[in-house]
Amino acid sequence: MSGAPRFPRLSSQPTVSPASGSGSSLRPGSDEREKFAADELAIVMSRYDVGTIQSVQEFPRGSRKSPKLILRTSDGTFLLKRRACGKDDPHKVAFSHDLQLYLANKQFPLPHLVGTDDDNNSMPQYKDHIYELFEYISGTSFDNSAAAAADAGKTLALFHKLLLDYVPQYEPSQGSYHGARGVTKSMGAIPNTLARVDPQNASSQAQRIQNTVQFLHTSYNAAAMRVNEMGLSDWPMQIVHSDWHPGNMLFRGHKVVAVIDYDAARIQQRVIDVANGALQFSILGGGDDPASWPNHIDKRRFESFLRGYDSVPNCVLAKAELRTVPWLMIEALIAESVIPIAATGSFAQMDGVGFLLMIERKVRWIQEQADAMESVLESV
Repeated sequence: MSGAPRFPRLSSQPTVSPASGSGSSLRPGSDEREKFAADELAIVMSRYDVGTIQSVQEFPRGSRKSPKLILRTSDGTFLLKRRACGKDDPHKVAFSHDLQLYLANKQFPLPHLVGTDDDNNSMPQYKDHIYELFEYISGTSFDNSAAAAADAGKTLALFHKLLLDYVPQYEPSQGSYHGARGVTKSMGAIPNTLARVDPQNASSQAQRIQNTVQFLHTSYNAAAMRVNEMGLSDWPMQIVHSDWHPGNMLFRGHKVVAVIDYDAARIQQRVIDVANGALQFSILGGGDDPASWPNHIDKRRFESFLRGYDSVPNCVLAKAELRTVPWLMIEALIAESVIPIAATGSFAQMDGVGFLLMIERKVRWIQEQADAMESVLESV
């Protein structure tokens, strides 16, 4: 086996040439899952030297548009992934791989990329698709414990610390859920999307939908303005993960053993990551009926996540950064919800109207509890 690739390579050739668990975070889904064809699998795997394939098993997690297989071979166990259309820009993939290779060299916990046998390439192509092969890491989902939330916070701080001196070979993206035009545009599209998807329900609840969307729009803009007034734009920027949630981590007990999915990594202020992580690791769900979801967050997990972050030497969050966290959480909560609903009229399999009403309740709770949350943050 050629081992982990030294660096990603770009190719315009149309032939083969150049994990996650569930959590309590907000994650939309889709319907039909794509699969590998037998000849596709044979051609792609012919580029790797990983021994004799002994078994092939579908890995039905993550994006349904990105098929994955667990391959058990004479040399070990691997995860093969075909990138989904829209997630296969070669330069963006190259940046993601360059980042992962850098972190792997720093002993950060992540699945190692495997290079092709002939040119040690981490992103081979076949029929306009990009493929990735990773060493498989076994683990469990987030167990909703405060101890696991603390280790997730600690791991995020380590991620930020290791990347302070990272100089990317490829240009990273910028922008985030904070003050994003795309979020406000999505809110404007929601009434029309709901009317198209479920006209009878949208008609009967038109005023309710309008009031909720207006509330979320006002709340989002107010939170963004408040964060800006606190000085966010003056703070240092670096590479952040930008999708720090339980589904992108594997655990053993309460310890993070692997962080996956670096596609959203970009340049931002670190608190953008921290606030989203604090939200994702403290939010409380309630099954398929959003009406049953509670308004409040899990305060113990919230505090544990932030204490975990601060436990890493030289990564202590400034008080000014901490004061922005509740307001950035509001922005993240709204952004994560309205974008998929504006596109499809639903969030995963949940009714879009009901989901928005639940988000409104949660936003109101954070607004009401912001001062109390800031008091907790001052003790972190």
